[in-house]
Amino acid sequence: MQFSFFDALGSILASSGFASFAEDPRSLIMIIIACVLLYMGIGKKFEPLLLVPIAFGMLLANLPLTGMLNAPVDGSSPGMLWVFYQGVQHAIYPSIIFLGIGAMTDFGPLIARPSSLLLGAAAQLGIFSAFLLALALGFPGAVAAAIAIIGGADGPTSILVASRLASDYLPAIAIAAYSYMALIPLIQPPLMRLLTTKKEREVKMEQLRQVSKTEKIIFPIAVAIIVILLIPDTAPLIGMLMLGNLLRECGVTDRLSDTAQNALCNIVTIFLGLSVGCKAIASTFLTWETIKIIILGLIAFVFSTVGGLLFGKVMYKLTGGKVNPLIGSAGVSAVPMAARVSQVEGQKANPANFLLMHAMGPNVAGVIGSAVAAGFILKVFGA
Repeated sequence: MQFSFFDALGSILASSGFASFAEDPRSLIMIIIACVLLYMGIGKKFEPLLLVPIAFGMLLANLPLTGMLNAPVDGSSPGMLWVFYQGVQHAIYPSIIFLGIGAMTDFGPLIARPSSLLLGAAAQLGIFSAFLLALALGFPGAVAAAIAIIGGADGPTSILVASRLASDYLPAIAIAAYSYMALIPLIQPPLMRLLTTKKEREVKMEQLRQVSKTEKIIFPIAVAIIVILLIPDTAPLIGMLMLGNLLRECGVTDRLSDTAQNALCNIVTIFLGLSVGCKAIASTFLTWETIKIIILGLIAFVFSTVGGLLFGKVMYKLTGGKVNPLIGSAGVSAVPMAARVSQVEGQKANPANFLLMHAMGPNVAGVIGSAVAAGFILKVFGA
């Protein structure tokens, strides 16, 4: 049989991924979307640590014929991305990210001012508002609940809930959550200036009391016991968050705390991003539902910020003007970005203002609040 270079080349091209684009061009559209997200992460620095691996996971998942998403069948080896996704499916990656967050975060401001918990709770308004709107738009209850958790401004929590209740919508929910977290410095300040007066923004708060080492050690243990006993479904997130904080504060596990904050968290972030991205395939992502989720996510985020600010104004009144309402916007759980935005806006109104540590109390309360809300949602809508 005579060998023909052109016949061989034609055979290769006919069985290649390029030929698959002619059969279903939607995969090519998804690759373009992945490249746009890569540009946003690298060029515009929108949450690059997660958006870059998410976008690259999306890119890999939509390259035809790779088999990277194949589940094991009759003893065959599964695809690499299918294996990675099991860490999301079984709540491993989001929980480890919470371990890192706990190790990075000082809970002292929350312990010094327990009333910050109320601000964190008020900032969950967006979750319940978005849930009702999602139901009104025709989403099933479980999917509406998964979308609503975007309002907590907590990426790992959004991923955990979506993986359990609405896995087909996981990429859209995760991308919306992390995109709006990255846009906090743009979204929150106009709302803060709209809902507060100049006099309120100028309030200079008194320095927080010094929190003892004993309090910082007891706090994560007590919270883990009480919250998990109350809502057992919060165990993966609250348990790892409090363990991370205990490693930070107990004074005898510095190496473990450092690993949780840095190496471990960074490694898991790569796997988490790839796992989320690999679910963004054309059949489930290129739908009107995705657009609705993006819009609902923004509404949820706005309502959460508004809820925190309005309750901040209530506390301003109840304390005779001793609480600056701006710290209420930090009740969303984007740590520490939301607290920094409160600090920046406070200093614009009063250069002598230093709100960062005061805002960290509601910020930490928001992390706990979003985890509790997630546990409640999983309890109600989970299988």
